[in-house]
Amino acid sequence: MRGRKLIFPLALAAILVLLILSIQGRNIVARQGWGMLSVEIMVIALALCYWGFEQGRVSSREVALIAVLGAVAAVGRVPFAALPNIQPVTFMVIISGFVFGSRAGFMTGSTAALVSNFFLGQGPWTPWQMFAWGLAGVTAGLIRMVFPRTGTAGMTVFCIIWGYLYGWIMNLWFWTAFVQPLNWQSFAATYAASFWFDTFHAAGNAAFYLFFGASFKKILARFRRKLEVNFIESIE
Repeated sequence: MRGRKLIFPLALAAILVLLILSIQGRNIVARQGWGMLSVEIMVIALALCYWGFEQGRVSSREVALIAVLGAVAAVGRVPFAALPNIQPVTFMVIISGFVFGSRAGFMTGSTAALVSNFFLGQGPWTPWQMFAWGLAGVTAGLIRMVFPRTGTAGMTVFCIIWGYLYGWIMNLWFWTAFVQPLNWQSFAATYAASFWFDTFHAAGNAAFYLFFGASFKKILARFRRKLEVNFIESIE
């Protein structure tokens, strides 16, 4: 039990050490580049999130449902890989987070990125994609907490926003890994170059939600009610 309590502070300390060593500029971490450093930090952050999920009160049914949602989102991504940044993963992760909450949304998004990249190619971009889609699920769960009656218009706008946010998060990894020098001019140029790809992503998210969002949400809400009933019966 004591070891479990130490995991969180040790992981945060590791992130802090990596940042300090990189700023000094006279060590192995600095020489490997900001791109690899960002991947290492992202891996530690993801490990913390998965560890927190494992420590929480999660039923076997919920774990199975999250695994299925992640797999479905991953399979849905593969056929659209040839299209320029149009993919159903984001809207499916958002609906999962909105219906089941932030924790399930994060796990669905991160699982979808990891599983789909077994078909599309793993690489240092995978932790960033896991984090970006996981964060989309987290914020969708927060939206449900703050605005539980968000309708089609509000969710469509939210999906559009995340079409851009996902691209901006991935741009940060691309900028640190492949662009030199790292200054505000190269930063602005990187984000400007991705504008149309991010717009395609946002438009695709809106189209997917308008055509399939309502029915997909009803299906997940039905499963959520069954999970709640089974959980109450198990307590009694």
